[in-house]
Amino acid sequence: MTIMTSLSPRALSAPESGIVEVVNYARGREGLIPLWVGEGDLPTPAFVSRAAADALMAGETFYTWQRGIPPLREALARYYQRRFQKMLSPENFYVTGSGMQAIKLAIEAVASPGEEMVLLTPAWPNFAAAADLSGVRPIAVPLTFENGKWQLDLDRLEAAIGEKTRALFINTPSNPTGWTATHDDLQAILSLARKHGIWIIADEIYALYHYLGGRAPSFLDVMEEDDRILFVNSFSKNWSMTGWRVGWIVAPPAMGQVLENLIQYSTSGVAQFMQRGAVVALDEGDGFVDENVAKAKRNRDLFCDALIATNRVETLKPDGALYAFLKIDGVTDSRRTALDIVDKTGVGLAPGTAFGEGGALFMRACFLRDPAQIAEAAERLRAYILSR
Repeated sequence: MTIMTSLSPRALSAPESGIVEVVNYARGREGLIPLWVGEGDLPTPAFVSRAAADALMAGETFYTWQRGIPPLREALARYYQRRFQKMLSPENFYVTGSGMQAIKLAIEAVASPGEEMVLLTPAWPNFAAAADLSGVRPIAVPLTFENGKWQLDLDRLEAAIGEKTRALFINTPSNPTGWTATHDDLQAILSLARKHGIWIIADEIYALYHYLGGRAPSFLDVMEEDDRILFVNSFSKNWSMTGWRVGWIVAPPAMGQVLENLIQYSTSGVAQFMQRGAVVALDEGDGFVDENVAKAKRNRDLFCDALIATNRVETLKPDGALYAFLKIDGVTDSRRTALDIVDKTGVGLAPGTAFGEGGALFMRACFLRDPAQIAEAAERLRAYILSR
């Protein structure tokens, strides 16, 4: 028996990220414009970093509350009252070591090995991989794509729910498609969950990146107090804190000890000095977030208009999130095309093959960057597309 054959099948089955494959292929190239990962080009704002640095230097380096320090949970409650018009208790919030950990723990809280979780695709690959690593089978329900627009087929969603289904994983606004559920969509999904007695895991990380006016519709707008919904979220996108790895779960207070136990046996909590920075991000960062959202909307228009004008790209401007999901004429292997685009244009895109069923013919570009870079990337891609 070799080292590799002695490892667990679950560990061996963890897939390589199709996004990271392209990143590693092109990393360090001169003149590269990286649009492949879901982050902007601005560092964390100084007022947030300063709060964390001050706490670090003040010695806030000991074990701390595993559910999150009380000031951060209180700040999250204020944030939801302000941004979602929802009165929640600090006892509804649980601080995690990233949005990714929030997703993993939410899945483990409601589903056991051998059971199933239904998710909408194309989707960020970590959703399905997190389920697989927990022994939970992900069941893909592709969104429909017609005339450049993504839509949810509710009949197809209900048909995927079976005896082993324990949760629906709903990401809206969606990474990578930009599909954004309406209030009617959310009410219909919630009705399905109630009918079948299953949970909803709601990833609303892009809720503020909504381009139709105001934040995106949320399950918070349609749910009742006793509905089985877990919300997973992160500080990464709104406040340019991707490297911090701090997230949160919104859950019924009755689950508090269960979630605390899951945190205890995975990371045992988030560093207190980092949580101090997160408090300041929530309480003082609205202006920074609003500027990020406005920049994303301008860049979305600039980038999509340029590529749609080629008449060789099938897409519409997304209603939400940070991504243009492009169907380029003649692309049948988006992985190979992503590598070719790096070589010939110096623009880094994520291949649609990384996003599961329904994504193979598409390319994802994150447009939360300097407008001059977005314009240059659009021009390089326009020339590439027209030369094919």
